[in-house]
Amino acid sequence: MWRVIHGQSLLYRRWDDEAVLYNDLSGATHLLGPAALCLLEALRAGPAGVDALSAVLLAEFEVDASSLPEELASLLDSLARLDLIEPCTC
Repeated sequence: MWRVIHGQSLLYRRWDDEAVLYNDLSGATHLLGPAALCLLEALRAGPAGVDALSAVLLAEFEVDASSLPEELASLLDSLARLDLIEPCTC
């Protein structure tokens, strides 16, 4: 299970296939692609597991289902390293 780190407002501006997101807890600004932003929006609604997040990406994008687990793991790791999300035992 994953969740947005508590207390973040996830302020962003979106242009075409990228978004600039401001992390109000760290003061950092990040450039995100559409899949990363989609995951953050899904997690904003509440904690979610890998299966639910995979379903979100499959519904939103043309993704090769065979490569999805690896791509999702990479996206989640990247968002966690940016201190935007964290694993939880919810």
